[in-house]
Formats: sequence, structure tokens, C-alpha cells
Amino acid sequence: MKRWLLVLIAFPAAVAVWSGWVGLGGLCGFGMIHPLPGIVGGFRLNTAITLPVGVEAYGAYALGAWLAPGAVAATARVFARRSAVGALALGMAGQVIYHLLAAAHATRAPWPVVVLVSCMPVVTLGFGAALTHLLRATLPPPARAAVPPAVPIAAGHPALSGPLPPATERPFRASEADRPGQRADRAATAPPDAGMDEARAAYRASVAAGKPLSARALADRYGISRRQTAKITAEKGPALSVVRERDAR
Repeated sequence: MKRWLLVLIAFPAAVAVWSGWVGLGGLCGFGMIHPLPGIVGGFRLNTAITLPVGVEAYGAYALGAWLAPGAVAATARVFARRSAVGALALGMAGQVIYHLLAAAHATRAPWPVVVLVSCMPVVTLGFGAALTHLLRATLPPPARAAVPPAVPIAAGHPALSGPLPPATERPFRASEADRPGQRADRAATAPPDAGMDEARAAYRASVAAGKPLSARALADRYGISRRQTAKITAEKGPALSVVRERDAR
């Protein structure tokens, strides 16, 4: 269907609706005002135009939200359908009331009509804000990149058939403190002299670096007794002799 045909249908309806709402607004007290007194004194505005702009514009907005294809939540679509039908029915009622009053040559509308027409701008504002929030809340989230599923390695794959790579051990550093529970695990699995050997190596390395470890530090770090630490610190070796000769000088 060609869209210019819709213009031929909408134009006469818009003229009739506009004239009807403006005429009804005049009968209900709407008229010329000075919205900017003291700023632009010559600027005037007829408040009767708020009726066709507000009511009919919201009716078209709600109708489009109701009939628009795409992902719209059921709550928003139901609200749009009901409010669109209500706005169209209110527009028809306004046209009927105006033409009845005009045919009767009335100069003012009855007070129930004045109350109804006066509330219409505020009502359309509230409905428009509510529908906008419902439509924004139901927008689909942005698409995320699909992560391909992990493919299991089949039996006989070279990664499973070859020999295991040799395990690499991190070299021991004498300056590192043991983590909680590490000394107990090492004492339970290590041979009896393992703690002594590690403490001896650490003590000699610290002496060679010029910062010998104390007996308490050796005992706490390697889980050995004070007697064993005294034995280690009393031992003689190449590193100790170099340090002592340097101290003697």
C-alpha cells in the first residue's frame, strides 16, 4: 500500500479533530495567555491547542506501541492497547460534546465537561510517561558473543598418548616465610634429617649474604629444635670461615 494514501485519509480527520478540540477548549475556559510576562510581553499562546496535541498525539503513540512488531513485553503491550482505545474513545467523546454544544449555540460548557477537559492534559502526560517507562524496561539486552563449547580430547590424541612432561619445582628461597600449615605438612612427609639439611643450607646461604639467620628463625621456619639450631650454627664450613676471616680483618 502506498503511504501517500494515508496522508489523504489523515489530513481531513486532523483538521476536524483540531477544530473540535480548540472549539471545546474555548467553551471550557481555555484561551489566549501571556506565557512569558516581563520577558517577551508580546508573545501570546492559545491554551486550547494543548487538547488536540496532547490527546491525539498520545493516542497515536499508544497505538504504535500496541501494533508495533518486535519484542515488547505483554504488560507494556496490554497497557498500550487499553490506553490507545481509551484515548481514541475520549477523542470521539470530545468531538461529540463540542458539536452538540455548538448546535445548541452554547457559550459555555457544563461544569462536568469543564472538569473532564481540564484534567485531560495532566492525564495524557501521566499515561505517556508510564508507557515510555514500560517500553524501556522491556528492551532486549545487548547480544553477547557466543562462546563455543569445549571439545573433549578423544582417546588416542597425541596430547594423551605422549609421556608426561617433567614436573618443575620452584627453587627454595631462604628469605621466604613458610605459609600456614606448610611446616606441619613437610614434617609429616619429609625424612628425619630433611629439616636439618634445609636449615643448614639456608643458614649457610644467609651467612654468605652477610645476614645470618637467628636460631629462633631457623627453629620456627624449619620445625627443628633449639638444640639442632645450635648444632647448625656451631658447624664450620667454607662459607663460615670466609665470613669469620672477613670479620677478623
